[in-house]
Amino acid sequence: MQYVQLVNVNASLKGQGNEEYRLRDLSLTVSAAQQWVLLGENGAGKSAVAAVIAGCSRIEQGQFTNNFARIAVVSPDRQKQLLADELNKDQDDIIDGLTPLSTVKDIILAARSDHDIDTELLELLIKTFDFDSKMNNAFRDLSTGETRKLMLIQALIGRPELLILDEPFDGLDVTALQTLNQLLAELSKHTTMIFVLNRLSEIPDFVDHYAFIKHAQITHQLAQPTKEQRQDLFKLLHLAQTELNVPEADNDHQAPALTDPILVKLKDASVSFGGTVIFEKLNWQINQGEHWQLTGKNGSGKTCLLNLITGDNPQCYNNDIKVFGYQRGSGESIWQIKQHIGYISNALHMDYRVNITALNTIVSGFYDSIGLYQKATETQLSIAKKWLALLGLNDKQNSSFSQLSFGDQRLLLIARAMVKHPSLLILDEPCLGLDEANRQRVLLLIEKICAAGTSTVVYVNHHASDKIAGIDNYLEMADFTKKAP
Repeated sequence: MQYVQLVNVNASLKGQGNEEYRLRDLSLTVSAAQQWVLLGENGAGKSAVAAVIAGCSRIEQGQFTNNFARIAVVSPDRQKQLLADELNKDQDDIIDGLTPLSTVKDIILAARSDHDIDTELLELLIKTFDFDSKMNNAFRDLSTGETRKLMLIQALIGRPELLILDEPFDGLDVTALQTLNQLLAELSKHTTMIFVLNRLSEIPDFVDHYAFIKHAQITHQLAQPTKEQRQDLFKLLHLAQTELNVPEADNDHQAPALTDPILVKLKDASVSFGGTVIFEKLNWQINQGEHWQLTGKNGSGKTCLLNLITGDNPQCYNNDIKVFGYQRGSGESIWQIKQHIGYISNALHMDYRVNITALNTIVSGFYDSIGLYQKATETQLSIAKKWLALLGLNDKQNSSFSQLSFGDQRLLLIARAMVKHPSLLILDEPCLGLDEANRQRVLLLIEKICAAGTSTVVYVNHHASDKIAGIDNYLEMADFTKKAP
């Protein structure tokens, strides 16, 4: 019988640099036909335990047995590594044509021979995830949700016997979410799965084994639990603290006051890449105090639109865009724009690869920098510490950002975006990677910021349940996407 078994295992995982993450006294048995979910707060060690099960750690003590022949893993770390590998290609060689950019097809079929691929399933997945027209596109051009879909295709076509899915639903639009759930339910009939999830609502119905992780240890296990037992386990994930007060702004270092009530105005905006129109004829005006929710399918151009506003997409100069009173292309500096913006996105998270403490990560928001290159004031340090306390990260103040869990990193970057109380706060899927408790905390923080009126909020999310009180304006990207003939 196939199984993975850990008996009193001590293990270590390599982090960035020479740092290691250590786990102690892990005991768990996952047998064929069982379906598991690992639950716990951000930073509890869920992903680390999953990595040990996958055989990606060094076993220092105890017994580790795995007789599954084919194991596949989909995780944020794997996604980050794929992106890093592509970015590490020599830029000069790419420009000279010596090293071509990897296509979607290249990544999906990487290191696989024809007999390792279930071609029938591959065709089904390509159709299911609407990848027919994307197979020859550059991998770098995929959105966050599309990259997650690619990783799922890559993992599933190898017919894994054990499939480890670390936050597989993050970044997926509603349609893709429903499709994936149906597909996984079918696969569960002959594939053992281990889910690492932060949202309780995303636990598939076919999951029959639960494990709760705390301080990198498995503290609770339930096999085929009753409804009451599940509810008791879920209570461990919820915060006792419900009263949240947003820390004050640094009044000594505020951006100049804006006189124009129109923060952003786009006229007939359009963006295209390689002849493919992402969106077109988009008119949008954001007024001070009018909060917006931006919705759309994966690849519909939500992040692309936001990058027109921030100046991170060069096509902003080909469009009629006015931001904070500046006409794009009129000689304004990037810093004249960014001083009024707070921003969190998956791309920023991936780019934030600096050796910096948790405290200084938040402080960097005062300077709109990736990393901290100026001496912070005592006031700024005090405010940043209040944000750490609010997010329950006091004990991580001096920890390296790169060594924290994905969820803790996300919380710090959210605080970084909010810390200066910007005129425009852009939140591109801020709750991605957060557990249920921290998701509720962040949503409440956003609600309070909307109510305070100091920042105008633009909020992007796929989850309908993550609606924010105070956001009454909606922009749907499907309204500006060219329809197929």
